[in-house]
Amino acid sequence: MDRYGLIGNPISHSRSPELFRAAYGGRHAYDLIEKESFSEAWQCFLQDYKAINITTPFKTDAYAEVLRAAVDGKGSISGPCLKTGATNLVVRGEDGSLNAYNSDFSGVILAVAENCFPGLTAQCLDVWGARAHIKVHQFMKENIEEFYGRRPQALVIGCGGAGRAAAVATAEMGFATALMNRTPEKAQALASSLPEYGFICVPVSDLKGAFRECDLIVYTLPAALDGLDTLGNEDFITDAEGLGKNVPKMVLEANYRSPSFTGDLAARMNDSGCRYIPGQQWLLGQAVSGYALMTSEVPDAKAMAEALSV
Repeated sequence: MDRYGLIGNPISHSRSPELFRAAYGGRHAYDLIEKESFSEAWQCFLQDYKAINITTPFKTDAYAEVLRAAVDGKGSISGPCLKTGATNLVVRGEDGSLNAYNSDFSGVILAVAENCFPGLTAQCLDVWGARAHIKVHQFMKENIEEFYGRRPQALVIGCGGAGRAAAVATAEMGFATALMNRTPEKAQALASSLPEYGFICVPVSDLKGAFRECDLIVYTLPAALDGLDTLGNEDFITDAEGLGKNVPKMVLEANYRSPSFTGDLAARMNDSGCRYIPGQQWLLGQAVSGYALMTSEVPDAKAMAEALSV
């Protein structure tokens, strides 16, 4: 029987095993492989597993391993994985090749797509199976301007691994994307490394202005940014005057264990009609796309969503 798992440290808190059980009704094994070093975890994968998810702090190490294999003609790296410079999913081919993907990227796309076009992911899963995330990506790219009535704008806050994946994902969907980071040099480095997307960098001091201007905000920081609690109702309303359809602003937050958009801030966001997309939806999008790539089988997305809601 094929085995699957997650490497990282620490990972005891991970919800991946329960999501995987829900995805396939317990038909496949999914283990937490927590090791002190990357080399130990990687050897476990090579010896015993068909595919693994990778989380902190091993994503760049895993990418480097697959890159070496690809250079030797024994592996491949997906386009989004290449652009983000990290992988959170590696699948072993029948020939022993190593194939790297980045489901952080596809997780953003699926989460945003479901809030723009409810039911789209399920429809694509029914028709395209394990390739559903690719079709959702294509659909968003072809229809996002019609949905908004113009080219929409996105703001990605935080330029770490999740932020880099989010920046590439929003740009790939067709959003004009701005980057914001506590250390502005890090945002500029990301923009410079991917000139094809035309990223602009916005200082933290312009948080309010950027929030007001952008249609989608992807918040990837693990804690609240200084000034976040000063955002008012007016900052959560889409400024669509003369620009086409008035679609509600959306905020997608990566952190689902200790989110920053809570309390009074969440109340102001809700009162303004802003649509909040919790980190669980990003996690669900990662899992739906990632598990399909791992197993070549269509996961039960409904059962996974129900498992996350508990």
